Amino acid sequence: MRVGAIVETLGEGRLAGEADAMLGGYAAGGADVGEAVAPLVEAYGLALMRGAEGLRLGVAADEAQAKIGRAMLARRVNGRDVVAQERSGAAADAVPVALSVRHHDAARDYQAGVQRVMRPGPGRVESGIDLPAMLDADGARAMAAERIGAAWTGRATMTLRCGWDALTIEPGMVVRVEGASGLWRVEEREWEAMAVRLALRRVPGVGGALPSGASSGAIVRQVDAPHGATALMLVEVPALDDGAASVPVILAAASGGAGWRNAALFRVGDTGEATPVGRSAGRAAMGTVEQALPSGSIMVVDAVHAITVTMLAPDMLLSNADEAGLAQGRNLCLIGQELIQFGRAEQVAVGRYRLTDLRRGLRGTEWAMAGHGAGEPFLMIEVDRVVEPVAGGVEPGSLLRVQALGLGDAMPVEAMLTVRGEALIPPAPVHVRAEPDGAGGYVIGWTRRSRAGWRWTSGSDVPIAEERERYTVLVVRDGVTVRQAESDGPTWTYSAAMMAADGEGSRRIAISQIGVHAGGRSATLDL
Repeated sequence: MRVGAIVETLGEGRLAGEADAMLGGYAAGGADVGEAVAPLVEAYGLALMRGAEGLRLGVAADEAQAKIGRAMLARRVNGRDVVAQERSGAAADAVPVALSVRHHDAARDYQAGVQRVMRPGPGRVESGIDLPAMLDADGARAMAAERIGAAWTGRATMTLRCGWDALTIEPGMVVRVEGASGLWRVEEREWEAMAVRLALRRVPGVGGALPSGASSGAIVRQVDAPHGATALMLVEVPALDDGAASVPVILAAASGGAGWRNAALFRVGDTGEATPVGRSAGRAAMGTVEQALPSGSIMVVDAVHAITVTMLAPDMLLSNADEAGLAQGRNLCLIGQELIQFGRAEQVAVGRYRLTDLRRGLRGTEWAMAGHGAGEPFLMIEVDRVVEPVAGGVEPGSLLRVQALGLGDAMPVEAMLTVRGEALIPPAPVHVRAEPDGAGGYVIGWTRRSRAGWRWTSGSDVPIAEERERYTVLVVRDGVTVRQAESDGPTWTYSAAMMAADGEGSRRIAISQIGVHAGGRSATLDL
């Protein structure tokens, strides 16, 4: 198919096309004719010209269509001397050092192909042309070489101020200028202060050598597998960034077999109506834990215990992560309600992994370490594999219902979650200690944690993330709360008089931070 014929078809007879280059097909798009032909203009260096028969779009002529002699130049205008001819050239590094042409290649089963050509000389910037056309690799590479050569030659520009007889020179024409070598294309023509100003750009030479043969590359085919049923998980997590959340953080993850892509998501209201809330992200890595995970410690890396996970699909992969990757958040997963990172993933069978080098109870989820059981859900927390199905308006204590419907689902798949407000709950303090006050009582101290700061900040404390620092202190004797107090700092004195008033028996001190939205979880110390 001739490029000129494509232009004429898109212009519906109002635009003539003079380009003879051939394409195997063209996918036109855009809001108007200009947007539809813009890729062709960029790829072939077409110019819009006006003639007696109307507008036409064509390539620069191989020969000059007119000549501008010295006699046509204006030396004086309105009695004043003017510069009749000005020449300039852009810097070499203003031209892209490499240019790529993206196209559709029949040798690759009409998949996208890219051919890239570099020029010698200085420069860092690269550019590309998106051509929605069927073109072979050799043709695309030749086009890239021609366009980068045109950009290099086109650095040279010229401005002429001529007399009235230059009104016969039309924009788009290719001309010769007396005293200047090569061909020049007229880009602008303007009546300026009783003279005709012409803006010209150098036309690249014709007949240059084509680049060497190009390869189409290998065909990358999509997995030809059925979409399959959708698996949906709805989970609540603490805030995963370093900011203080003001609403609960709810994540929806959907997945399926090898052919699964995504699913439409719906929020189900109290009366049963389903409201669309967008689409799921890509295929999430999820599965189940084969055995119960024993409790661990948040203070050290767990090099003793291991997790054996069976993935939802056999082609789902888990990989190792070094210290730098773990510090950046890689290999973060949710097992039950505990956030864990693993450093090593050993494949023990198809779709089964043994995870070791564990970091337990991350982001204040150590409270969930003791509640694990066999068959718990496993979900990799990856930002590009989960979505937030509700942007706000979910109160702690409410029931959230979300449905997913994929191409392979006969009926929607539903997941329900009772919202706890994990991102709003201050984490429990740590390093609780008791020291005698010298008068028969104790000074109870602890270290604050924050729901807005989880990175190691040497030399400074974590942000408070609440309106102000306040704590609730409970004294529990034989399972009964006998005293409640508040503290504005990370210490509280349990005096001898208080102890006598609370009576004899074993005592447990429970400290929790008072948050803006909720009370925090408690840290305890037995006296």
